[in-house]
Order: sequence, then structure tokens, then C-alpha cells
Amino acid sequence: MKPAAFDYIRAATPEEVLDVLDREGGNARILAGGQSLVPMLNMRLARPDVLVDIMAIEEWSRIRDDGVMLRIGAAVRQGVVERFSDLARRQPLLAAALPWVGHVQTRSRGTVCGSVAHADPSAELPLVLVALGGAVHLRSRRRARQIPANEFFAGMMATSRADDEIVEAISVPLKRPDTGYAFREVARRHGDFAIIACAAVVDGSGSRLAIGGVADRPVTRLLPLSGAKELPEALDEFAWDLDARDDLHATARYRRELVRRLGRVVIEEAAQCRA
Repeated sequence: MKPAAFDYIRAATPEEVLDVLDREGGNARILAGGQSLVPMLNMRLARPDVLVDIMAIEEWSRIRDDGVMLRIGAAVRQGVVERFSDLARRQPLLAAALPWVGHVQTRSRGTVCGSVAHADPSAELPLVLVALGGAVHLRSRRRARQIPANEFFAGMMATSRADDEIVEAISVPLKRPDTGYAFREVARRHGDFAIIACAAVVDGSGSRLAIGGVADRPVTRLLPLSGAKELPEALDEFAWDLDARDDLHATARYRRELVRRLGRVVIEEAAQCRA
């Protein structure tokens, strides 16, 4: 199929993008990597009046490290982040998850912020953002605001972004001392969306486990440290609270069992990586 007719604007400045969004609202869509949007256009699942291409905006094509947070702009491609200098030291969880995001070819085009804005519940980058306690930076002509990741994702491909706002950047904390990180995923094939993905952050106070691919958005929970007697019971409770359901990819029982087993594996792995 071919997409429905639309106007195309290749924006040169953030202000030009914000003007279009202010004028068109929900009738405009942002084009960055296009890995999700273009197929939706072709199948006419998305029928915008205006498409705004942001990839020529230099201000949004930067990664900034201020010593505390890593800020990734709206036009930064996933492959660029993957190759960012010393990423495994700066933020190990992001470095561990990126190779699981699609394939090399799609990461060379897709953007980090685009994946976050799309909010697929099986996508790896929203999961990592929630696991790390990161933030989403939104901007419109009238305001700029920052939302914690766990408040940004509202459901299946739904977020708290207003029609006149763009995800200008996301930010994640850099690696903290005495903290370990780990990521694991189960999919039909490498590069497919996850049947279940697990991300763990472990420090001296406990472990935080985030699960993607089961609920309608990434879900995180504080759990006992690896080796604690309470951990299996806590994982079992977490698995049931996610309300897994049967679909064509996996049964609910299989997903719950993966939460129990894979969840423990990533927590133990993160605990071993503390340094």
C-alpha cells in the first residue's frame, strides 16, 4: 500500500518544529528514524496531514554527558549511541540493551527518542529508561517539561505527551558506584520484539527489576537482593501482578515462568557486576 497524501516539512530549527506542532496538533507527526512510522504510513494506520522531518536539526543531534546524566537528543540514532565513547563504562545497562534493539540496519536509522515516543511495550529502550529511573524531556512553544519515565508511559503505545509537544530528549543517570546492571531478553529471533525482557539495577539497598513485553508498558519493582530467601516469593508475586495473557507468541504461563527464572538470573548477574 501507499500512504495517504501529506505535506512534508524538513525542519531546520527546533522553533520550526514547535510552530508546526502548535498549529497542527494531532494532525502532525514527527519523522526521525522512521522505522515504525513509515510502515504505519504505508498501511494507513497513521494518516497525518503534515510530516515534520527533524533529522537536520543539529541541536537535537547531540549526546551530552554532564558527569551525572547522559542526555540523548531527539535526532540521535540508536547506532550512534551504541558507538558512543566508552558507553559500557558510562551506562552499562544501556550498552547491554542496545544490541538487542532490532538489527544493525535498523539501529543505523532508528532514534532512541523515537522508540521512547512510540512506546511499544515490548521495546527495549523504554524498558531501560524506566529501569534506570530516567526522564523524558518534552517541549512545545509554550513550555518545556521533564517527566519521570515511569509516569511518561501510559499504556499500549500511549504516553503523557500532548499533541503540541515533541520528545526533545531523554536522560538517564550515569553508572553509580557500587551498582550493578544487567539485561536479558527472550524473543523468537534476535532482533524481534521481546516476548519478555528483563533489566536489573542492584546496589547495597536492594534490587530493582523492570519487565517488558508482558504488561501494556514497562513495569518495575523493588525486590530483595540476590540470595535472599524472600526473592523467589517476591518474583512469583511480581509475575502474577503483571497479569500476563496468552497470545500468538507465548502463553501467559510461559511468560510468568520467564519472569521468575530470567528475573532471578538478571538480578544475580547485576549483583555480580557491582564495583
